[in-house]
Amino acid sequence: MKKNWKKISLPIIVLIVGFGGMQAINASAKKDEEKKPVDTRPTVKVEAALSQDYQVLISSFGEVQPLESTMLSAQVAGEVTAWNENFVPGGLVLRGETLFTIEKDTYEAALLQAQASLSSAQSLLIEEQARAKVAKQEATNLPNTKVTDLYLRKPQLLSAEAALKSAQAKIKIAQRDLDNCEIKAPYDALVINRNVGVGQYVNQGAQIAELNNVEKAEIIFPIAGFDNAFLPSGLAGTVATISTKGFDAISREGLIARDLGVVDRATRMSQLVVRVDDPYGIKNGLPALKYGTYVEVAFKGRTLQQIYRLPQELVSNRTVWIVDEDNKLEPRKVDIIREEGEYFLIGDGLANDEKIVVTLPEYPQKGMEVKTLQATGSDVTAKHAS
Repeated sequence: MKKNWKKISLPIIVLIVGFGGMQAINASAKKDEEKKPVDTRPTVKVEAALSQDYQVLISSFGEVQPLESTMLSAQVAGEVTAWNENFVPGGLVLRGETLFTIEKDTYEAALLQAQASLSSAQSLLIEEQARAKVAKQEATNLPNTKVTDLYLRKPQLLSAEAALKSAQAKIKIAQRDLDNCEIKAPYDALVINRNVGVGQYVNQGAQIAELNNVEKAEIIFPIAGFDNAFLPSGLAGTVATISTKGFDAISREGLIARDLGVVDRATRMSQLVVRVDDPYGIKNGLPALKYGTYVEVAFKGRTLQQIYRLPQELVSNRTVWIVDEDNKLEPRKVDIIREEGEYFLIGDGLANDEKIVVTLPEYPQKGMEVKTLQATGSDVTAKHAS
């Protein structure tokens, strides 16, 4: 009988003990929940707004062009006897270097004839000066009425002086023609084409080559209307960086030379000119900035006072979210002065040390309570990169 009672009572006791344990656990859990309320506020990262003076960077694009291009012509006629080995398309020649030579015999003979004429004119002038001197001495014994300019040989003297000047002029012309038998480069130049060879007869004035000046290059680039307000006050002489893109990128410096002074009718943009010294690196040894290359031109504009520079990801519809003193979200309308690369330059709308939200919750609402964490530079960069 006792055994049967034990068999019946034991399961009942186990159930009672288990139920009591369950009740104890539930009571303990309720107490823990009452002690530790759950904070459902979303966490956002913030950074302090800080205004600063900022110098605007203006950039545009243009094509590298020669400062000047010359159609080279022969100033004398004759047969070509020799030409410079660099006087070929693509060749680089230096200022004053002889490009090709025309046969000189005729012009050397002309110079000799001019020199002979000069000697004859000098001799004639000496004779007339001597005769005029004698006539002047004899005139001292004659009445003034008989002493005329013709008697004093003044016309003959003037004629002799004129003949001398004419002979001197012929010397200069003959010497110039002889010098022009050697056609020289007017500047450091890139040869574009050449239309002459040894044995060829060229006429005076015939076009024989096209040269591009490589002492200086120019880049004409457009400036959009919204950039005009940010141009520096002293534009001429402003340093500009000229760069190319790609694997073998080139970066050179130049100076803004001038404003073309007109607005393009098609684009409504003004145009500036930047000048680069020695673009082919003949003397400075820098990488060649070849004509026809499409380049980016960047230079510093005006300095803006006390502005905020924010990544564009933090600005939506001209609105920036901040956290107020009560840790509540607040949308703030801002004045975007300028877009520069991946950033906005903000004028009005923010104040120093206000907490700008770097990571927004999924559905931000005005007045939403949040918890804040201070963003680090890497946080901002990660947000910006995403």
